[in-house]
Amino acid sequence: MKLLKVILAFSLFASLSFANGKSIAIQLKLNASSKAIKQWERVFKKEHKMKRLGIDKLSANDKVSLEKYLLDHAADSDHPEAAGL
Repeated sequence: MKLLKVILAFSLFASLSFANGKSIAIQLKLNASSKAIKQWERVFKKEHKMKRLGIDKLSANDKVSLEKYLLDHAADSDHPEAAGL
């Protein structure tokens, strides 16, 4: 029983400490469908572009999550992000 509590506590901590891409985008006020996939790829390749959008301050894991979300929901993706969702 004690082991189960430790596992549950660890999984709760892990889920809270790693934000998903959408919540990060919302915090940074980034709209995935405001750019095409190639444009988002360029943002993540250029340090000055990431700095301008506030992405440079994120952890490596959060950058990966954010990039995946933005690319998956870019304007020319199969599932563009609808405004307000």
